Amino acid sequence: MTTDVIIDKQGRLGRIRLNRPKAIHALNHAMCVAILGALAEFAGDDDIAAVVFDHAEGRGFCAGGDIRMLAESGQGDGSEARAFFHAEYRMNHALFTYPKPTMAIMDGITMGGGVGISLPCRYRVATQNTRFAMPETGIGLFPDVGGGWYLSRLGGHVGMYLALTGARLDGAECLALGLATHYMAAEVVPGAIDALHDSTDIFATLKSLGVGAPIARIVEERTHIERLFGGESVAAIIAAIEADGTDWAAKQAATLRTKSPLSMAVAFRQLREGGAMPDFATEMAHEYAIGARMVHTHDFIEGVRALIVDKDNAPVWDPATPEGVSDAMLDAIFAAMPEGAGWTPS
Repeated sequence: MTTDVIIDKQGRLGRIRLNRPKAIHALNHAMCVAILGALAEFAGDDDIAAVVFDHAEGRGFCAGGDIRMLAESGQGDGSEARAFFHAEYRMNHALFTYPKPTMAIMDGITMGGGVGISLPCRYRVATQNTRFAMPETGIGLFPDVGGGWYLSRLGGHVGMYLALTGARLDGAECLALGLATHYMAAEVVPGAIDALHDSTDIFATLKSLGVGAPIARIVEERTHIERLFGGESVAAIIAAIEADGTDWAAKQAATLRTKSPLSMAVAFRQLREGGAMPDFATEMAHEYAIGARMVHTHDFIEGVRALIVDKDNAPVWDPATPEGVSDAMLDAIFAAMPEGAGWTPS
């Protein structure tokens, strides 16, 4: 059993604590399997009224997934990467459909895989330390773990903005967008969890300990986002941004120039299709197929090399521009998996 997850019962509370501090608690396959097992156990335990996710020592809730492993697997047959996605997405789905109240403490860095744990939870607590993002287009991947479902349902074009730019949100912005349900000072979180040991009313506990969030910057930025991120293609969005002339648009243009054109095109199509998905399981099967192909792409392997391995921050993307991404490339990535090779929720 992995020590990278601490699983415990405290009163009527089931606790799942991520415990890879040196990796900012990034998820690996063993962690996903352990969490799935804990969720199944807690669901069948009549003494457990609710389940809480947080992290043990160190900064951040969860920085994502085991990116190095995914890239190494993608350079081979991809079987290890597919196994990771399969377990992670089952964990995401188990949380989305969980029969008991769940809560995630989004304290510190909450990105990628951490978003996949947090957003299915009924209660999502942001703090002054929260740094929420789906930054995958910067490493040649895409906003998975249900990103196509959640981001496409944020309203307006905010989800597209987050998916393409990888913008980081603070706790107040998460609350304003509904990504978080509550906001509290990080210092009172341990007391809030203690108060839940013998309580079944999570909402009342969070309400009593919550504080007013600062003004959310994203509220003011939404005018720009709605004006500039509604184009019919990535190229159209970038053209609108570059023609805008505002300082805000200039910053977004500079950011988008660092992202993988292929990843942005995948994220764009993913969100467009995700908004029409009939249920979360269908979305996850869709993302599994995308992920199984994306780990083999030049851009993902190059992005991990440039940003995580060599850390020269100078990836060479191929294609180099959004215009170079063909429909045939996208169709191959989005194709259904072969019979018997797809993802299933159980």
